[in-house]
Amino acid sequence: MSDPLEVYLYGSEILRGHARPVERFDDELRELYNGMVQAMTREDGIGLAAPQVGRSLRLLIARDERGDWPSILAMVNPEFLFHSEERAGFQEGCLSLPGVTAEVQRPVRIRARYQDLEGRECELEDDGLLARIVQHEADHLEGILFVDHLPLLKRKLLAKKLKELSRRAKAGPA
Repeated sequence: MSDPLEVYLYGSEILRGHARPVERFDDELRELYNGMVQAMTREDGIGLAAPQVGRSLRLLIARDERGDWPSILAMVNPEFLFHSEERAGFQEGCLSLPGVTAEVQRPVRIRARYQDLEGRECELEDDGLLARIVQHEADHLEGILFVDHLPLLKRKLLAKKLKELSRRAKAGPA
């Protein structure tokens, strides 16, 4: 069994890069998915993107509580087909920015196309918490963090916390 995946902190270079498309749908991808689920669960999260565990791949996972049983949705190579013009604020946090939360405005409804872990094409349309999680995690695939959506004044108020996280990131993953 491989070592547990660790979550990289704000200031880690990989969090600012554009993730590469997944081209191989194999055991290695499923192993990454399983490791991400373990890391997300261990850190008590509801979503995680591959760059957050040091992998520059277009893979995100999100807790999906829409059905009778909660599950973990894997979205490979996601792309948005639609964002509603209606936006709403919601308090967000991030496993890569522990202790930092802020209200972020995002589109209420989304529709996205993605591949599952077998490479099959799928679509998701949602206007609930899952839509919020998917947008947050998809941002990670573009090198965007939720604090990037905040007004300049709010980011300045968080500067001390962000600087400390960046200092910790120099030592490696969390």
